[in-house]
Amino acid sequence: MTKQRRAGVLMHISSVPGKYGIGVMGRDAVDFIHRLDRGGFRLWQVLPLNPVDSTGSPYCSCSAFAGNISLIDPEWLYEKKLISEGTLRDNEYGGSVYTADYAFAYEKRMKALREAYGNITAEEREVVSLFAEQNVWAEDYAYYMALKAFHGEKPWWEWEDKYARYEKAQKEKAAFRDEIDFYLFTQYVFYAQWRALKEYANSKNIGILGDMPIYVSRDSADVWSERGLFQINERSLAPTEVSGVPPDYFSEEGQLWGNPLYNWKKMEKDGFRWWIKRLSAALKLYDRVRIDHFRAFASYWAVPAESKTAKTGKWIDGPGMKLFDEVKKQLPDADIIAEDLGTFGEDVVKLLEDTKFPGMRVIQFGFDPCGDSTHLPHNYPKNSVAYVGTHDNNTILGWLWEAGEDERKYALRYCCYGGNNWGEGGAYSGSCRAVIEAVWRSSADTAIVALQDICGFGADARMNTPGTDEKNWQFRVSTDALDGIDYDYYKEINRIYRRWY
Repeated sequence: MTKQRRAGVLMHISSVPGKYGIGVMGRDAVDFIHRLDRGGFRLWQVLPLNPVDSTGSPYCSCSAFAGNISLIDPEWLYEKKLISEGTLRDNEYGGSVYTADYAFAYEKRMKALREAYGNITAEEREVVSLFAEQNVWAEDYAYYMALKAFHGEKPWWEWEDKYARYEKAQKEKAAFRDEIDFYLFTQYVFYAQWRALKEYANSKNIGILGDMPIYVSRDSADVWSERGLFQINERSLAPTEVSGVPPDYFSEEGQLWGNPLYNWKKMEKDGFRWWIKRLSAALKLYDRVRIDHFRAFASYWAVPAESKTAKTGKWIDGPGMKLFDEVKKQLPDADIIAEDLGTFGEDVVKLLEDTKFPGMRVIQFGFDPCGDSTHLPHNYPKNSVAYVGTHDNNTILGWLWEAGEDERKYALRYCCYGGNNWGEGGAYSGSCRAVIEAVWRSSADTAIVALQDICGFGADARMNTPGTDEKNWQFRVSTDALDGIDYDYYKEINRIYRRWY
């Protein structure tokens, strides 16, 4: 994508309105694209499209490549005459329209896909086989999922040894062929729907900004099938060290993520093959890719696997430019954004300078009354992506309510808000708009606002609170809330601040 000034909205597919438990890649997602266009936005930022974990998080997935089948639109299956009308109705959700129900969505989508798979023709099976040939990760993912179901959803290191060890499992593969083909079918459907949605967005001159978690889950097809690329003990199949971050803005205790770390020396020997494959796949999914926790490529926080807290970790050098020299050679047009927030260091600064990737700025981090933070809009470099707030931040309104008095006063004065009732007004709140416009005025090429902030929602609409496991990833927006957005206002500020529409 070109580097002209542009603006975008952050909202995951799961938050799209609709009647199927969570947002899906159907007509409501298409409607949201129309709304983006009405507001003069040229980017739609989504969270990772991978399968989610038990908490609904897409940042600890069972696959770095597969799509989340709960996002599949059952109406598409019905229109293709692959499921009955009764099955379509069974996918409809009777609960709250304001929260995502991942368990419901997964159960109903799996039933629908089982029925659909039983109804595909021989010609359609050939199309699925072609999809598997063109996506080299898909066969291993499908086999992993078949084996996981066979073992009652236990993690792979608790399977029988002949299945837990990928090399041995290849001898048993023929017995699972039909189940493997079913899981290949689910991914074919996901990718077919996503491709159609992305192409429609692009036809409206709206690019998709995607998100890539830096790590994968231990219980994943990637670690099971590529064990040697991770720091895994060969005898016990347990990780030797795991991922996390030291104490920071989000958590006084640090965050113990627990993902297995990469064996960077091994990866370097084959030219970082797995990472090139992963980035190549992501660049087919999205127009731009934000890599989460980019700083770990410079140096990463390694925590002993048996540790109960992230405080016991240490910094270890990452691959640095060795990886990105290979990326630039093999994927020269890769449009990558570096999530460079959190604990910083000169090595991260140097890596950003060398890669020339844009970093991130978040206005909510900027308002120390006694400092001159890099997160204040007047300090934003042109080659950066400026956020009102990320999926890990509070909403603007929630942040203003919870901020200290001096911080809030400074923020409102900095953003040229001169009113008295900063906490009132909902979607038309002058204080919220003042913060958004401060970001829009900055020199940053790209400015992003979360959908919750466009709607003027409070802290109860927050998408994620890092370091906690409850009530995250559940936010959904209603059609009524989308109807209440002042699209003319956003179209006007995109025009005024030359974030072209």
